[in-house]
Amino acid sequence: MRKRKLAGIFMSLMVAAGVIAGCSESSSGGGGGSDKGGEIKIGANLELSGGVASYGQSIKEGIDLALDEINKDGIDGKKVKLVTFDNKSEAPEAINGATKLISQDKVSAIIGSATSGNTKAQVEIAQSNNIPLLTPTGTAADVTVKGGKLNDYVFRTCFIDPFQGTVAAQFAAKDLKVKTAAIFIDSSSDYSKGLADSFKEKFAKEGGKIISEEAYVAKDTDFHSQLTNIKGKNPDFVFIPGYYEEVGLIVKQAREVGITVPLMGADGWDSPTLVDLAGKDALNNTFITNHYSSGDDDAKVQEFVKAFKAKYKDKSPDAFNALGYDSAYFLADAIKRAGSSDPKKIQKALAETDGLELITGVMKLDKNHNPIKAAVILEYKNGEQQFKTKVNP
Repeated sequence: MRKRKLAGIFMSLMVAAGVIAGCSESSSGGGGGSDKGGEIKIGANLELSGGVASYGQSIKEGIDLALDEINKDGIDGKKVKLVTFDNKSEAPEAINGATKLISQDKVSAIIGSATSGNTKAQVEIAQSNNIPLLTPTGTAADVTVKGGKLNDYVFRTCFIDPFQGTVAAQFAAKDLKVKTAAIFIDSSSDYSKGLADSFKEKFAKEGGKIISEEAYVAKDTDFHSQLTNIKGKNPDFVFIPGYYEEVGLIVKQAREVGITVPLMGADGWDSPTLVDLAGKDALNNTFITNHYSSGDDDAKVQEFVKAFKAKYKDKSPDAFNALGYDSAYFLADAIKRAGSSDPKKIQKALAETDGLELITGVMKLDKNHNPIKAAVILEYKNGEQQFKTKVNP
């Protein structure tokens, strides 16, 4: 998922520059890698409060469940200790978190953040200190690659935005049989714009036509004007690639102005809060692309669902829970294969991952550290996500 347009981008960059200059161990790695005390320290730099707190909280729940399981035997007899930092859903705080986790807590690797923007805020720090940075849900294509060059210490557990947009367009054209579409984007979000671009390209290749494009800005609450314009164009389908805080209100207001056609988005919709904002009825006939479904009958998925419900009082795990869980296992597997908590050895093991079976699919990385795995289509029915189909890359 996910790139919030960085608020206070100039301040973020200035803070990053100061951090890198101030890390005395930057040339050899400012993190830990020590096996002292029989524990391996990893960091979690997550959105536990603020605008997208639902994402970070879900990821943390998944990580905690995985570490409960991993620490039953440990890794080569050593327990994994998680050091958590709340970045408050803000890029400057994500920078502060990476700095603290590396320079003070001496972690061997960092999991996070949930959004692409907050992950990218940490990249230069991780790279300069040779500390692996693993985002569970940062789906922007340029998280792991900058200017055509690989950020070799940056990895992700999720697939990328261009794949999601392509899958959504293919589903709209082939499964829903729609011929015309409208697109309603968050113009302040590269996540939203990137998904829209890949959707448009694939939809055109499938013979579809975009007949309306409207935009809003994050934190807007009244979308009636744009939605009325969309309704006037009479599209067969509306693609809304945004985050749940705005999308919930958009879906509710779309139904209020009389838009009854299918609405679709991506993993940014995936939050229990979406149902509260939109209402169960308004969400009927809406779809999302996602990384996983608790309704998938795969045995490994169902074992995870059972364990999650046992820990969290019968709560059904969402995709962010699953990706947090998978991220912990992805990192633990690399540490085990590395035979060390040394960050450089962990980085090498992460890059060599091939065939690791996780909840969200079999993990194989491409040259840009992006997983190659399937996506699922989910449909909302009476406020509940229903597994629709799985789409292979």
